[in-house]
Amino acid sequence: MKIFFSAALAAVAAQLASAHYTFPDLIVNGTVTADWQYVRMTDNHYSNGPVTDVKSASMKCYESTTAGQTSTATVVAGSTVGFKADNTMGHPGYFDVYMSAASPTANTESAGSGKTWFKIWEWAPKWSKSTGLVFDSENITQFTFTIPKNTPNGQYLLRAEQIALHVASSYGGAQLYIVCAQINVVGGGSGKPGPLTSFPGAYTGYEPGILINIYNLPANYTGYTSPGTAVWSG
Repeated sequence: MKIFFSAALAAVAAQLASAHYTFPDLIVNGTVTADWQYVRMTDNHYSNGPVTDVKSASMKCYESTTAGQTSTATVVAGSTVGFKADNTMGHPGYFDVYMSAASPTANTESAGSGKTWFKIWEWAPKWSKSTGLVFDSENITQFTFTIPKNTPNGQYLLRAEQIALHVASSYGGAQLYIVCAQINVVGGGSGKPGPLTSFPGAYTGYEPGILINIYNLPANYTGYTSPGTAVWSG
């Protein structure tokens, strides 16, 4: 009986891990780069488990030791980049991407500290009375977006996250899948990115886009409210 129970637990753990994911590959110029080449290897690279504490230090890049071993990709402002997951992203949720000017460089762990982050893209669920919430991003394997044309030249951290909402009806239930790539922006402009926020610090966990029962919406519900700052389009 003990052997059977242990085997059952192992099977459940494997099933949970297979439902989760990381984003190890940066997409540049239409090319999917190698695992963890330009993306900081996250603490969940074996387990694929999410962050659930929005006040945790893991909210920045979900790692604390891999900046120095990660290369920095050259990216042209106005070009399309993205991330590829190591698994199908089967959870319904909200996607966003933030950037932070990297000081002193992108491959230092201190980069991205404080209120330096600005949102450049988001992918929120749609809603109508007839359909309810519709998650067009469910069951994808990669996502792409544009680096704003007026982004000033220099090194940045490029932070992507999905906030999975399938068990977000109680505090701490939302699952955040987070990753940071290291990039050097060229061909940019003289824009002033903002508003700025910090990670951790951007969320309390009580935002209506994080603490939400997507299967039982209030009668007066009018649509999904994105957490975090407004998007800077540059």
